[in-house]
Amino acid sequence: MSGFVTGDIVARKSYGSDILFKVTDITKDGKLSILVLKGIAYRIQADAPESDLILQNEQSINNYNLNVKKVIDKKCLELESKDNITGLKRVVSRRTGKNNSKNFPHPGKVLHIDGDSVYLKACLTQYQKFNIEAVGKNIKECDQPACVYDLLCKHKPDILVLTGHDGYTRGKDNYLNIDNYKNSKYFIEGVKIARKYQPDLDNLVIFAGACQSMYGELIKSGANFASSPERVLIHSLDPVFVCKKIAYTGIEKTLQPLDVISATITGVKGIGGLQTRGKYRDGFPLEPYDK
Repeated sequence: MSGFVTGDIVARKSYGSDILFKVTDITKDGKLSILVLKGIAYRIQADAPESDLILQNEQSINNYNLNVKKVIDKKCLELESKDNITGLKRVVSRRTGKNNSKNFPHPGKVLHIDGDSVYLKACLTQYQKFNIEAVGKNIKECDQPACVYDLLCKHKPDILVLTGHDGYTRGKDNYLNIDNYKNSKYFIEGVKIARKYQPDLDNLVIFAGACQSMYGELIKSGANFASSPERVLIHSLDPVFVCKKIAYTGIEKTLQPLDVISATITGVKGIGGLQTRGKYRDGFPLEPYDK
């Protein structure tokens, strides 16, 4: 019987205990216990024998989460300092009663489909902080292709996110074999179905993928932005930062890939994409009660 239980927070010895995971399932391979792991801050799914795992104490978990929060806060401050999101500033100024403009902001709407309920909740909180309208759905990666078309028809978003957990099998040397990835095939299929709903890359902007996902095939399938060019881990909030940049860039402007990638936490090793038109629109005038 395994010494671990589902819900335990662990680290892998073979990777220098660099990433913390939650145990989500325990299976038997003969006498060997294999634990299914999902990152608590990164969108990675992995399997490991219990002999490779170290149970983490409360202090270690708190320190890890604190360091992750520092990274997020730093990125938010960095983006705010660039002063490039006029729509967001208008929303904030209206709420503080300091807005003299008769324009009102209309950033892009997001449909965020996530295989992880905890990550989804964190992403929706971040969208709210950015004043972005977002609909969130917690759907297992394997079920996303079957649900995405109907959800697009119902919610009619400007931006679609298909994410959750993924992982590339260690020791495999063929990055072009889809069977070497945990969930990339589901993200790829989901993107293809979404493109049947809306083929135009500017009318519907798509971000797809998670940690170590099959980046090239996601782009070929129709994603505007995807992970992971160098098969690295991506942060759980990276999709939100991609959406923020697109949602608050005017429709008259075409974003270069690096414009969007530089707004993420992970950066160019983890996120890549195509030239894409922004989704922000100015409205005029304000209704009287909005002045």
